[in-house]
Amino acid sequence: MAGRLPAIVIDNGTGYTKLGYAGNREPQFIIPSAIAIKEAPNVGDQASRRLARGIDDLDFFIGDEALDNQSAYTVKYPIRHGIVEDWDLMERYWEQCIFKYLRAEPEDHYFLLTEPPLNTPENREYTAEIMFESFNVPGLYIAVQAVLALAASWTSRQVGERTLTGIVIDSGDGVTHCIPVAEGYVIGSCIKHIPIAGRNITYFIQNLLREREMGIPPTQSLETAKAIKERFCYVCPDIAKEFERYDSNPSKWIKKFGARNAITKQPFEVDVGFERFLGPEVFFNPEIANPDFVTPLSETVDTCIQNCPIDVRRPLYKNIVLSGGSTMFKDFDRRLQRDIQRIVSGRLKLSYSLSQGRLNPKPIEVQVVSHHMQRYAVWFGGSMLASTPEFYPVCHTKAQYEEYGPSICRHNPVFGAMT
Repeated sequence: MAGRLPAIVIDNGTGYTKLGYAGNREPQFIIPSAIAIKEAPNVGDQASRRLARGIDDLDFFIGDEALDNQSAYTVKYPIRHGIVEDWDLMERYWEQCIFKYLRAEPEDHYFLLTEPPLNTPENREYTAEIMFESFNVPGLYIAVQAVLALAASWTSRQVGERTLTGIVIDSGDGVTHCIPVAEGYVIGSCIKHIPIAGRNITYFIQNLLREREMGIPPTQSLETAKAIKERFCYVCPDIAKEFERYDSNPSKWIKKFGARNAITKQPFEVDVGFERFLGPEVFFNPEIANPDFVTPLSETVDTCIQNCPIDVRRPLYKNIVLSGGSTMFKDFDRRLQRDIQRIVSGRLKLSYSLSQGRLNPKPIEVQVVSHHMQRYAVWFGGSMLASTPEFYPVCHTKAQYEEYGPSICRHNPVFGAMT
């Protein structure tokens, strides 16, 4: 351990990729998961269109640079819904992550990569192949994002209370998942997926502003909505009371947002009113934004836990962990805890009255855990675990790969440091 360089932790998400060295509190780089390549417009299969001769093979950009070079290049997103779809581009993406951003020699560092809960074993094999064959890494561990998010929540707990049983609510830009984890292993059959996440809230706020505000330039309406969401939004306990509050004292609650028109360079101002609490309310009353999906987040979490084996339900209610940027709204944890507690208590009351007082169930404690590292919870969990001495023995090594092939990465054990 003494002479070893720190492991590299890469968390590839649909919207953004976080990368950095193990042992740090925050990722060194957070870049969009986009890659800009030169693709020939002629007819033919993908490989022949991308065939670059000589040094042209290195002519591509990733992250923010990719988005800045949209005119001369084709921008692609190799990850959809958390799962890698284009391995050729993913290999190039990792190449620049390691050499250009982290400035690391991959042969000197162990790697911890993350995967979504229902990733296929074939995808793990492809990952192992790229890492061991192309980058020649000495060791690789592929961790499930939900388990790392649970580990990240340990910062807000005493050592004796650290547990790997809990339900992770992971809400990023594109999708929200409820993932139950028992002793470090994901209960795959009970995962629930909710088609509401950060992007839906941004679109909803954009529509509210469009109907009311005149001065926003159309080209900037999306980024204005995004900025308002990130700066001013919060979760309220009761919508009706909140509307009253705004009507009785508008000067206190209605905020101003100022920006500059990108084309004319003229400043413009936007009044931020009901959007402040109506945006995040989409999680708790989805029907206000999406007529197709009307189940509130709290009900989905409750259903998810009720589907799990009966002996893990109490520990799951007691450890509901938030992860991802869309759970960062003020008071999000308190509202969620209150709503789930109401559902659970209502069910217990009902069973008490149906049994005419013969069954008196023990009350169930609901606890939603919020902590400082929520936004980068998955990356931080990976950084924490990869900096422990137990990490190195559980990694799959280059020697094992050469002896058995990529199938070694089909199974990644939950190691002792995690509990």
